[in-house]
Amino acid sequence: MSTPEPRRKGGTFAKKHLPVLYNLALGTAGGAAADALDLPLAWMIGAMIATTTAAVLGLPLAFSRPLRTGMITVLGVMLGSAFVPELATQIARWSFSLAALAVYALLTTAASMAYFRRVAGYDPITAYFCAVPGGLNEMTMLGAALGGEERAISLTHAARILFTVLTIPIGFRFLEGYDPAARLAAGQAYFANGSQDVAILALCAVLGYFAAQRLRLPAASILGPMIFSAAAHMTGLTAAKPPAELVAAAQVVAGSAIGARFAGTAARALLRLAMHALSATVIMVVLAIVFAAGLNAGFGLPLPDLILALAPGGLAEMSLVALALHADAAFVSTHHVARITMVVAVAPALHRLLPRSWRARAEPQAAD
Repeated sequence: MSTPEPRRKGGTFAKKHLPVLYNLALGTAGGAAADALDLPLAWMIGAMIATTTAAVLGLPLAFSRPLRTGMITVLGVMLGSAFVPELATQIARWSFSLAALAVYALLTTAASMAYFRRVAGYDPITAYFCAVPGGLNEMTMLGAALGGEERAISLTHAARILFTVLTIPIGFRFLEGYDPAARLAAGQAYFANGSQDVAILALCAVLGYFAAQRLRLPAASILGPMIFSAAAHMTGLTAAKPPAELVAAAQVVAGSAIGARFAGTAARALLRLAMHALSATVIMVVLAIVFAAGLNAGFGLPLPDLILALAPGGLAEMSLVALALHADAAFVSTHHVARITMVVAVAPALHRLLPRSWRARAEPQAAD
C-alpha cells in the first residue's frame, strides 16, 4: 500500500493567505488613488471600489476576519474619542431622533420587503432578512437558519453598505459644498500621543472588545471599544486619538473586506442581486432624507447629521463618513448603535408575525 504524499505547507499557506494579500494590496492601491483625487473617506471608498471591481472580474480575493476585527477595534476607539465631556448636555436632545429612528427602521423594512417580494421575487424569509436595515452578519445568520438564501441576504446587505457609503459622501460633496481641501485627518500624528495615552487607547480596544464579546453585544468589535473609549474621553482620562496612519490602514481593511464579499459570485447573478439591492437602498435613503428633513424642521437638529445618522450604511462606515465630513460623529454613531441594537433584538420577534404559510414555505429550504 502506497504511502500518501505529505501535504506541502507552502502550498497551503499560499492558497490561504495570497487572496488576502491580493485584496489588501488592491485596497491600498485603490485608497491611495482615491486620496490623490481628494475623494471623501478616500482610503475606504478607494479600497471598496478597487476590490469590488476585482471581485466582479473574477480575481481570487478574500479577507482575514481576525485582521478586520483588530482594525475595527481601532475605529471603535476613534469613534469613542468624539464623545467629549461637553456632550452630556446635548444627549437629551437626541431622544426625538432616536424615537424617530425606530419608526424609520420599521417603515424601511416594510417598504423594502414589499420590493423584494413583488419585484425581485424573493421568497418571504429571504425578502424579510434582506429588507431589515442593519446587522449584516446577524441578519445573514438568522435568515439562513430560518430557511432564507444565505448568499442573497449577505450580498444584499454588503451591496447596501457599499452603495450607501459610495453615494452619501459624494452627494455631500456636490450638494452640501464639501471642500476636500479642508478635510481633517481622522486621527492624530503618529508620535503625538504619549505612552500613557497609547496605553489607555490600547486598553479601550482590548478590554472593550472582550467585554462586548462576553456580553454578546452586536457589532462587538466596534461597539465595545467605542463604549470604553467614550467613557475614557467623557471622564477626561484622555483626549488622545489613534494615529491617523493606523486609522487609514483600518479604513483600507474595512473597505477591502466589503469588496471581498462579492468574490466567487457569477457576474450575472451578482448583477441581478446588485440591481435589486440598489433599488432597495434608494428606497431606504429617500426615507432617511424625508425623516431627516422632518426632524430638522421640527426640532432644529442639523440636517447633515440627521441624514448620516439615518442613512442605511454600516456603523463603522457611516461613522467614518461623519468624521470625514466634519459631522457630529458621536451623534451619528450613537444612532447607528441604536439601529443595530433594535434590529438585532427585534427582527427575530417580528419574523414570527409573518403569515404562517410564509414561514412554513421556507422550512424545507432550511434542511438543504
